[in-house]
Amino acid sequence: MNLDIPELSLIALIGISGSGKTTFAREHFKPTEVLSSDFFRGLVSDDENDQSATKDAFDALRHIAGIRLRAGRRVVIDATNVQKHARAELVALARSFDVLPVAIVLDTPESVAWERTQDRTDRGFGRGVLKRQSQDLRRSLRELGREGFRKVHIVRDPAEVEISYQRAWNDRRELTGPFDIIGDVHGCRSELESLLGELGWELVRDEAGRAIDATHPAGRQAVFVGDLVDRGPDSPGVLRLVMGMTASGAALCVPGNHEQKLLRALRGRKVTVSHGLAETLAQLEHEPPEFVEAAARWIDELVSHLRLDGGNLVVAHAGLKQEYHGRASGRVRDFCLYGETTGETDEYGLPVRYPWARDYRGAAMVVYGHVPTSKVEWVNNTVCLDTGAVFGGELTALRYPEKTFVAVPAEDTHYEPIRPLGEAQPARDDTTLSLADVTGRRHLRTDYGTVLVDAESSAAALEVMSRFAIDPRALLWLPPTMSPPSTSTVEGYLEYPTEAFADYRTAGVDRVVCEEKHMGSRAVLLVCRDTDLAATRFGIGDGCSGAIYTRTGRSFFADAVLTETLLTRVRAAAGPLFDELDTDWLLFDGELLPWSAKAGALIRTQYAATGAAARAALPAAVATLDAGLARGLDLGALRDRTAARATHAEAFVAAYRRYCWPTTDLDGIQFAPFALLASAGASHAGRDHGWHLAISDRLVETDPSTFRATGRRVVDLSDPAAEAEATAWWLALTEAGGEGMVIKPHAGLSHRANGKLVQPGIKCRGREYLRIIYGPDYTAPDHLTRLRERTLSRKRGLALREHGLGLAALDAVATGEPLWRVHELVFAILAMESVPTDPRL
Repeated sequence: MNLDIPELSLIALIGISGSGKTTFAREHFKPTEVLSSDFFRGLVSDDENDQSATKDAFDALRHIAGIRLRAGRRVVIDATNVQKHARAELVALARSFDVLPVAIVLDTPESVAWERTQDRTDRGFGRGVLKRQSQDLRRSLRELGREGFRKVHIVRDPAEVEISYQRAWNDRRELTGPFDIIGDVHGCRSELESLLGELGWELVRDEAGRAIDATHPAGRQAVFVGDLVDRGPDSPGVLRLVMGMTASGAALCVPGNHEQKLLRALRGRKVTVSHGLAETLAQLEHEPPEFVEAAARWIDELVSHLRLDGGNLVVAHAGLKQEYHGRASGRVRDFCLYGETTGETDEYGLPVRYPWARDYRGAAMVVYGHVPTSKVEWVNNTVCLDTGAVFGGELTALRYPEKTFVAVPAEDTHYEPIRPLGEAQPARDDTTLSLADVTGRRHLRTDYGTVLVDAESSAAALEVMSRFAIDPRALLWLPPTMSPPSTSTVEGYLEYPTEAFADYRTAGVDRVVCEEKHMGSRAVLLVCRDTDLAATRFGIGDGCSGAIYTRTGRSFFADAVLTETLLTRVRAAAGPLFDELDTDWLLFDGELLPWSAKAGALIRTQYAATGAAARAALPAAVATLDAGLARGLDLGALRDRTAARATHAEAFVAAYRRYCWPTTDLDGIQFAPFALLASAGASHAGRDHGWHLAISDRLVETDPSTFRATGRRVVDLSDPAAEAEATAWWLALTEAGGEGMVIKPHAGLSHRANGKLVQPGIKCRGREYLRIIYGPDYTAPDHLTRLRERTLSRKRGLALREHGLGLAALDAVATGEPLWRVHELVFAILAMESVPTDPRL
């Protein structure tokens, strides 16, 4: 006996005590799928047989069941469920999450169940209980279908049972495209044929010259969003073509509300003949009855929505909220057909649509029609393709996954609209943010992976963002943290290029660029053509033509005049880039030097104080120890250690002083750009670092007083000589007082190796510079031994997560995503900075 069960369902096991429900559940379902009433009684009362705990037990059971159903996981309820009111609660629970309820009845003879009950020492009730349960069950058997169970299986011999799972009809995730998704046709057959031609399809015609199918030489598949009929001049012709395409496998189709109304009319149901239905019925009178009947059957078999491409694409006529994806219920089908309304009507007597897309946060792209607009517009990863072809507009298709639109104009105004076609209105004010976008525990899904942001980190970021950060409209990106290389075993060194090269080679990177690491402060610089654009596009209201901000989103300079002066210099040097890239703004990543320009207070209170104390105390201590030695005391070892510490203190002071020099206003300040991240309509993360550094060189050549050059070496990781030459360069750089270098995949910021993102950069810091980080005495052998035990995995994981979020933010900016989408990604980068890691790494 095979039990055919929907993959996503709530399964109610029904049977009297001792009927074998628990054994059946154990044999046929995962332990995590089964929720037992006995278990939950024990959970809330420490006694599985405590009937007084039944209410609390079922409250807990239904709560857990709801969590599983919301997440799209199967639930099996192991309880007697012989009473109608108990089953009604389960049917209601299934419907509340739009899953199908299924009943499996264990029809075990009462005598067998009684024998099993007597064998259990934990069962103390009499046979009368089983008798009442059996009577309730008998009264229920013929009513289960009417109670709302989609499928009812009665099992009399559990040993013969096999279970198979039926995939939802809307689940076509195995189809990956590419797709041509076509908007509302409304009987415009000629325009449909023209659009298919523009898309590269070849029509197949019958003897009468009518289009009955189409093929695409590149193997593309068409997807129709419904509303094929009504209002237009040839609804039968559209049906004939689309029915043929679906029959051959060349197309998929979801129903629209107009198809549903036509189906009811063809089935003799009472309908109001309006909104173009009269034209379709009149056209069908000229078709053979067998065609009309075939069309009715075809419409009746259409599925409310389709999940395609591994769940990354959803097609529904009127759109679909995230929680309805893949679900099956009357309300899901109604939403797919009609959308959601506010209950109000507009001045034309038409229902006011609730803007569900405004609140959409799903990872899947949703493509739909239903509401005619004059142009297509992306709203939160959703797009409406109904551009009013029948009203004299256009018939539009979306090419997926390319995300490009193809449209043909209407040949005529076939039907006058009740409401004039209007511009597509953004579902949400692009200047307004919501706390719900960034607070609480959140999973952010991007093309670069999924990142979990916990509530505590979000709260910490909110404090910084709300009190100190610049306007979110100008906060397009934040730099990710950067990890050092694997710890070196070279004598006297904690970090060395050999390990950095090996780390990238292990990751699958074959070519890197080694960039001189400037000891300044990380700065992101947004420069616009003028102050008007900065104000209108980025909300910058202090008279500046852009923004310069730190890696935590704070304005770099407190003085807007200083900010604008530097932006003016940058704009002058970068002038040709605005035209070359066809942009009115540029976003740079770089370093502002000197370090003391931003970190002056930190240097005075932390580094200088330490150095001053050490330089005052240690020489005096050495002198005292020398005096003790002169008197014959055994102080030689202590004296040597103290003298070494004094030497280390001098090296420590020399190390931080190299990165400090006096500045007045902008005199002495330089910007070292190493990446042009984005411009209007474009992310440049995919360009190699050679391109980015060439732009940097042009800026330095134009204005060497404002810009600082970045030295570099390009290394083929299969060439030991190139590695040796880069290592020698690093040694010379650091011995001359340089901080070190950053090694990056030469192919660019978004480079993947073996299908995975790699570290955006590995910082290899010089031996003397690390005194600033680990303290003056870190090079002592015992300290180095201890420090070599440092763990890098958390830091590297954090760097990759922040890097992926940053790439997604640049993509969102380039494609014109709404402000909330960009901001939630940038905000998450800042939140990641609250994750505990060793700050010295």
